[in-house]
Amino acid sequence: MQKKRIAKLVASILICLCVFSCSSVLAIDTSSYVWTGNDYDLSIATNAKVEEGENDSLNLTSESCILIEQNSGNILYGKNIHEQLRPASVTKVMTILLIMEALDSGIISLTDRIPCSENASKMGGSQIWLDVKEQLTVDEMLKAICVVSANDCTVAMAEYLAGSEEAFVKQMNEKAKTLGMKDTVFKNCHGIDEDGHVTSSYDIALMSRELLRNHPEITKYTTIWMDTLRDGKSQLVNTNKLVRNYSGATGLKTGSTSLALYNLSASATRNGLSLIAVIMKAPTTKERFADAQKVLDYGFSNYSYKELGKKDDLIRNLPVTKGVESNIDIVLESDMGALIQKGKEKEIVQNITLEESLKAPINKGQVVGEVNYILEDKTIAKANLVAAKEIKKVSFINYSVNIIDRWFNLIRD
Repeated sequence: MQKKRIAKLVASILICLCVFSCSSVLAIDTSSYVWTGNDYDLSIATNAKVEEGENDSLNLTSESCILIEQNSGNILYGKNIHEQLRPASVTKVMTILLIMEALDSGIISLTDRIPCSENASKMGGSQIWLDVKEQLTVDEMLKAICVVSANDCTVAMAEYLAGSEEAFVKQMNEKAKTLGMKDTVFKNCHGIDEDGHVTSSYDIALMSRELLRNHPEITKYTTIWMDTLRDGKSQLVNTNKLVRNYSGATGLKTGSTSLALYNLSASATRNGLSLIAVIMKAPTTKERFADAQKVLDYGFSNYSYKELGKKDDLIRNLPVTKGVESNIDIVLESDMGALIQKGKEKEIVQNITLEESLKAPINKGQVVGEVNYILEDKTIAKANLVAAKEIKKVSFINYSVNIIDRWFNLIRD
């Protein structure tokens, strides 16, 4: 047995010497090739392009509406999506977004107590009748803003964050520009009618998507149906009736005035598909919710979100030349997926572009190829393929160390 182990060691040393004296013996053709097929179960979608609609095939009563898929932002349905209209309290989507950003950056915390100014206490409209002598926490303020659209709480938060409502509105408009909201001009932070305070269903969809994607914890507040404040003394009932009666509803914000009529940014998620429907200038509150439900139903009936792959999913195992290890796992660099029409899931084709082998040294995370998913001759998703670990180039020293390690393992066996 001992002689066999010595023989194996000698053979390993001879191979090592051959590597350095005649490395071309181990050379493998590294010309590129492509695997095609649909044999890999994928997951999470991104950039499928759906053409922007300007129609009213659903016979809606609202003046303007849009339906988008939350993850990709693709437009699934639209009617007068860039028409500038009064947003009413849907304005508060932007206010809430800036509050959430302040929380994330550490400028404020949920337990901070917010004072009420004379200005905030006299806002009127939807409110919880804040008193200048009381202070509510940020958590309580968010609850009041999201559930009952409290104007007094909205202004109090704006003043606390920016020093004045005017300064806060400036921040709102700056954020709107960064999001590409070209139809929007904010004049206040609450949405009470004011000349020149306008936006569009398209722009509301943009800021709603930003809020839900980057601050999903907001749904803790936007999905509340009933709650209380002030130790149970103040009752709260959500102004968004879909939260109670629409399956998968996650929010988001209602708004209505005598001039704006009835508006709504409605969000919902079912079976991994997240949709945002924006309704503007519906004639009545009943028609506002009916139109939103009709548009959301259209989206869930006709589209699905096909998960295509998760970050670090194994795609292939490739041979490695001139490395201390002979093969390496190739994995997805990021999550993948696509928005597709229902019934076409099995038509997706996977194209993987890789070399036949890789040459050391290889760094962990090094991009070594690409995977594309094709539907009807269009790329619906793609991601880089990367090395799962580091593999060093073989050298006399590290190869010898490897042999010694193997030798001691043989002795231990």
